[in-house]
Amino acid sequence: MNFFKAETSWSNAEFIIFKLCVASVYVLIGAYFSDFFLQYRFLILIVFAITTIWTVYLWLRKMKWV
Repeated sequence: MNFFKAETSWSNAEFIIFKLCVASVYVLIGAYFSDFFLQYRFLILIVFAITTIWTVYLWLRKMKWV
């Protein structure tokens, strides 16, 4: 099975987790440029870590590897 040619379908509810994952990393990067977000960097990092793991799990389940 070619890893890059595999196709999956995502529901809107599952895609929200991916969007949250990407958004949290953008805010985390932006935290180094703004003192307002800097105080929340650990919370944002936790959200990023959880959503990354959740997204990878959903993706692997869609690929039928889990």
